[in-house]
Amino acid sequence: MDLTIKEVAASPTRQAQPFPGRHSLQQGRTSGPWAVPNTSPPVVPRLDLGSLAASDDEDQDVIAENLPAPSSKYKLKYQENAAEMKEGYEQDSQRNSEKIKSNMPQQSPGNQLEDKCVQGKEASPNGLTDLDRKALLQQGFAESPYGAQLSMRKSNAEIVATEKKKQTVAEQVMTDLLSRAVISDPEQNLTLEKQEGACIPPDSKVTPLRLRKRTLHETKIRTHSALTENVLSHKVQFDGRIISRNGRNACRELIGFFFIHDQSLTIYEYRQFGKNRTNVLPFIRKSTYSHQCGRRKGRPYQLGDFHTGATLTFLTSDHPGLPKSIKESVLLRVRITNIDQMALDSLRTASVEHDDDVIRQEASDSLILKAIQDALKEKLHKRGVRILTGLGKYFQQLDKEGDGLLDKSDFQQALKVFHFEISEKDFESLWFILSGDGNGKVDYGEFKRAIIGEMNEYRKSFVRKVFMKLDFSKTGFVSIIDIKKSYCAKQHPQVISGHATEEEIKSSFFETLRECCSKPDEVSYGEFEDYYEGLSIGIVNDEDFVNVLHTPWGI
Repeated sequence: MDLTIKEVAASPTRQAQPFPGRHSLQQGRTSGPWAVPNTSPPVVPRLDLGSLAASDDEDQDVIAENLPAPSSKYKLKYQENAAEMKEGYEQDSQRNSEKIKSNMPQQSPGNQLEDKCVQGKEASPNGLTDLDRKALLQQGFAESPYGAQLSMRKSNAEIVATEKKKQTVAEQVMTDLLSRAVISDPEQNLTLEKQEGACIPPDSKVTPLRLRKRTLHETKIRTHSALTENVLSHKVQFDGRIISRNGRNACRELIGFFFIHDQSLTIYEYRQFGKNRTNVLPFIRKSTYSHQCGRRKGRPYQLGDFHTGATLTFLTSDHPGLPKSIKESVLLRVRITNIDQMALDSLRTASVEHDDDVIRQEASDSLILKAIQDALKEKLHKRGVRILTGLGKYFQQLDKEGDGLLDKSDFQQALKVFHFEISEKDFESLWFILSGDGNGKVDYGEFKRAIIGEMNEYRKSFVRKVFMKLDFSKTGFVSIIDIKKSYCAKQHPQVISGHATEEEIKSSFFETLRECCSKPDEVSYGEFEDYYEGLSIGIVNDEDFVNVLHTPWGI
């Protein structure tokens, strides 16, 4: 058979030099009955990239030829766009000129905000530092427009989720307490003895009662002395948080119950695993407890001790099931953040508590602390962020043992370093209130809250909400990189008006935040709380402070 190999070999494509090492492969592909003639042009012109480069002599754009003339419709659109572009260019030029003026030292954004905060008062002799001015820029978010409809929608969804959470915890608590009360009731032994003593013929189909396995949720035995749901319904439900600088412990969601029939209380923890899995676990077992510090040390808890802002103290040694990070301290302090006011008012009408000397002494102590805080409030008005964050770092450096306790001389030294002018009489009264007998050591967190005060629980709930959003892994620390990803300054009034850029607001925030951090690459919960604690001093309205957190963090 004639395969006309010569014609294929003599084709123009064979004249082109193949790649080295592929000569045999090329012959194998073209020598055979499956060979397809190549229809490509004999010579491929070389691509001249130099012709695409713009020459220096070209001053005008290249316009294609033989194009139809534009219609009147497109001419009108071009004129409108040209007018808009001209107007936008003029606005940008004016905005840039105002920005240059605003960056001058006498009219910088920080100074403008400082003048607004001073409100006609003379500045202190020390003056504000650059760190104070940059921290005050964050207060501008109080005036930023936040979507009211979006905020209301988020608030309604949170209210529904919170009520569902509380209902779940209440049902779990009632189930646990009723089941445990029935199982541990001594009357069951009497019932068992009566049934065993009676002459009842054995039934092969029914297991004897002594061999039955009664678990927590399978029991159906009822006794006369056991707790009933009606007895347990006379209770006060409250939300709580752990007073701690450990972010993992401070962000625990605690829900407690105080029962009137035996003056006992219990605390449960609501935990969420992922998006759909939740669990309710006992945190403080049900029992009667007493105050562990303060004027009421040794007294059992009563109904009057439960209100928003009250602090419950427990000995960590009495609760072996607590986490190790909590058991490192001698006392566990739980702050009541919210309480069922309707149930509390209804139960107060039925119970009468008499006033005594201890209550009057506590009222006198609160007046002393209030006078000290008012004396220092003016000094902290515009320097709260710098002083509070610096004070927290200073106390941590003095705390060599890491237990959060310091001596009397350490606190006196800290007051001198930060120029807190407190008389000797007021300091002795303050130390006696905190230490009880005037000796020993005091938790420096309690000392700082006593002399400076603290923001209310409504504000702190939003600070914890922001930190929990950033600390999605619940480690108690947030990296600076994650904070930069979540922080947004587009809605800052200075950015909207053009007096500052978004990067300038961001850099001022991170520069002031790093000053309170002991590590350069991460922020702890205590440091994050100190920052907003200092910022909260200069903001009077709660809604303005909430807006400072709403706008940049998107909560």
